[in-house]
Amino acid sequence: MTTQTILAALEQYYDGAPRAGGARAEDFGPLTLFVQEGAGWPYYARPTLGGSEVSAADVERVLARQRELELPESFEWVAENSPSLRAAVEAAGLRVHAYPLMVLDPSDTAEPLPPTPGPARVLGADDPLLAAAVTVPMLAFAAPGTAPGEAGAAELTAATADPAVEVRRAWVAEKIAAGSTVLAAAVRDAVVLCSGQYNPVGEVAEIVGVGTLPAARRRGLALAVTAALVTEARARGVRTVFLSAGDEDVARIYGRAGFRRVGTALIAEPPAPADA
Repeated sequence: MTTQTILAALEQYYDGAPRAGGARAEDFGPLTLFVQEGAGWPYYARPTLGGSEVSAADVERVLARQRELELPESFEWVAENSPSLRAAVEAAGLRVHAYPLMVLDPSDTAEPLPPTPGPARVLGADDPLLAAAVTVPMLAFAAPGTAPGEAGAAELTAATADPAVEVRRAWVAEKIAAGSTVLAAAVRDAVVLCSGQYNPVGEVAEIVGVGTLPAARRRGLALAVTAALVTEARARGVRTVFLSAGDEDVARIYGRAGFRRVGTALIAEPPAPADA
């Protein structure tokens, strides 16, 4: 598949994934706001499929609606597919973050190989380790980067005891049972060290939320989890698997596993108070 074909498929995915996840779509002309109905994480606004150029006024209208609904003021899009949106969101006062967009498609011969210490495994909806598996990425993203950190098994046990984790576990379990997400984890001595998910829409799936317990970093665990997810996705008929790398260092790791960069994923949100 050519890069242009892949980007077109990803655009369809980004529009379809919130709808498949239970969100309603609100039309704002060149922008669409997705609003989660019921349990689950809130969605974002993004360019409307086949839409026109976006202005700062268009962005302001969506921001007003997000504030009215008490939703995160967030926009997500692919730079190469919607080149006018960055200037519009920046003019509206938002800050843009860029992430390497990487893909394995049917024409790619390289497959991610499970590195040592061995492959991860897919968890079912009733797996007793599911609560820990949905908690590990939260600890990982709280200490970003690839360097080893302090949070380990003890911190995971404490974090898993938070009542909010049960709400998230139940939501993920429901999605697993429905087939709308697949979760894999690398486990050692009954401790989840790394986990991640993929969400399929048709023959395309996005790998999301791959995070390693900071104390367990630099052991190849993220690639082991990714390999398990790719294997499972391909077994279920998914042809194109993609992800957004957290930074260029992470992108190089995924590149060695067979992913190739096809573009840039952009996320816009209000600046942090210190940056305002």
